[in-house]
Amino acid sequence: MDIPSVSQLDVATLGPCRIPSPLQQRREQFTTDSRVLVCGETDEIAPFVGHGPLPAFEAAGPRADIFFDPTKLTCGIVTCGGLCPGLNDVIRSLFLTLRHGYGVQKVLGFRYGYSGLAPNPRAKPLELDAPTVENIHHKGGTLLGSSRGHQDVGQMVEQLRLLDVGILFAVGGDGTLRGAHAIAAEVARRGLAISVIGIPKTIDNDLMWTQRTFGFATAVEAARSVIHAAHTEARAVWHGVGLVKLMGRHAGFIAAHATLASGDVNFCLVPEVPFTLDGRGGLFDLLVARLQARRHAVIVVAEGAGQNLIDGDDAGRDASGNQKLKDIGRFLRQELRTRWAEREIPINVKYIDPSYIIRGQPANSADSSFCLMLGQHAVHAGMAGRSHMMVGFWNHRFTHVPLALVADRPKALRPQGETWQRVLEATGQPASMLGT
Repeated sequence: MDIPSVSQLDVATLGPCRIPSPLQQRREQFTTDSRVLVCGETDEIAPFVGHGPLPAFEAAGPRADIFFDPTKLTCGIVTCGGLCPGLNDVIRSLFLTLRHGYGVQKVLGFRYGYSGLAPNPRAKPLELDAPTVENIHHKGGTLLGSSRGHQDVGQMVEQLRLLDVGILFAVGGDGTLRGAHAIAAEVARRGLAISVIGIPKTIDNDLMWTQRTFGFATAVEAARSVIHAAHTEARAVWHGVGLVKLMGRHAGFIAAHATLASGDVNFCLVPEVPFTLDGRGGLFDLLVARLQARRHAVIVVAEGAGQNLIDGDDAGRDASGNQKLKDIGRFLRQELRTRWAEREIPINVKYIDPSYIIRGQPANSADSSFCLMLGQHAVHAGMAGRSHMMVGFWNHRFTHVPLALVADRPKALRPQGETWQRVLEATGQPASMLGT
């Protein structure tokens, strides 16, 4: 892990905070200038000892004095990218903290992602109120709608200025936060007093410098139920194979953690660990041995795994600029049926792809409480004039993370790391499935 420099960890501010926080009336425990160390182990921190301040994130939390006057403030919320459990929880938390914590009277929800900030949006901004958000946390999806794709940054900033928005909360994954990064840069270039705060939404848990993103815990829980069903189906027939494709474009965190939570998976395939189908020690060789020994098997594959194995032209890119993936789940299902037919060995493959079912679920209790706290800390940061940052979760503390660090690169599962080593022990699969 490349540790950021102290200067890279500085969070932008809009100016001095001179307004006493309304939270003083509630005897709130205010956050001071405490920092959260980036390094969690002694060997990581040793090179920095004795050479000035240690790399550390600014701690999240309410400040005693704030930058914005709540009585004159308009805030905006936008949700972008794919659906994810917890989006409505975050929207509700943002609104309730702004309205009841700080007394902000005008909160706009921009409709259908960044397209809602275009000069002529498909739908006008929704002015949020208490009845509108009262029960949205019980529902999946997002009250505000979502979209993918780029919008003109200058035009979006101009819309924020025309609507007199002081704080924009951008809820999304890497693409959304790159957009927030660009908006914040344009705001700074124009010298506008607009705070841009990111909130980490990705079901894949693949954002840098945050241990958790909301939606991930719900996805793992739902995926475990699917794996249980696949295992039940596989055990019920001779040479039954339960094949489950889970989300994970470039990172196998859902597949890995669902495997650990299940205890029934025999092969876990992720983008970070290459594998082959053929040869001694390849996937099919190992699967033959498993079926001969136990008559059934469960395979979990992340959607971004094994892309090099699938013939065909480049699938192009989606509206967000992400490389479109070839369908590894359907490919493996067909290959299993074809190869076992050639060997004249019976096989019964049950293929399950629950992606959209998982994405559209309401948040579970772990994600709901996490979303609530993310929303609260995002509001505290924005009211204190912080900008160009994301609320992160690091070393079990909520933090302020500069957006430049988040937009730098995605997070991935480490093949030599603790999580993957536990997966290898849980499944019994070898560290390498590159057949010879």
